[in-house]
Amino acid sequence: MMRAKIFFKKGIDNTATIDYTVYSVIIEGRRMMKIIVSNRSGVPIYEQIKEQVKTAIFSGELHEDDMLPSIRQLARDLKISVITTTRAYSDLEQEGFIATVQGKGCFVLPRNTELARENAMHKMEDGLSIAITAAKAEGISKEEIIERLNLLWEED
Repeated sequence: MMRAKIFFKKGIDNTATIDYTVYSVIIEGRRMMKIIVSNRSGVPIYEQIKEQVKTAIFSGELHEDDMLPSIRQLARDLKISVITTTRAYSDLEQEGFIATVQGKGCFVLPRNTELARENAMHKMEDGLSIAITAAKAEGISKEEIIERLNLLWEED
């Protein structure tokens, strides 16, 4: 059985308003995952939680069968509504990242290689889009971009 040990701290700015909350989860006493939520980011908190859990799964920080904190525990520690954490976990379950076992908790599912590849392709497209925009702004040709891409590819 896996147990999670939880630590959390709040960041406070000069106006004494909560800016962010850092929630650290130690999984099986060996690995730690942090969830950082910001009240000022403009992104709903359930989305922040969901995206950080997905990132931890894609990066290998969370492994298959790792137990996540309970919905109530996460809500209590982050001082947010249970409805918010329920939405994040529900979305993660619908997207195939976690499974909820009644009476046991929420667990990470085996990594979907097709989904991981799709995520990597999306990140690559974002990076290339930024590079292409910068190149066009400076008059760099498509051929020069491809040449540079080939050089970078060979370096690894």
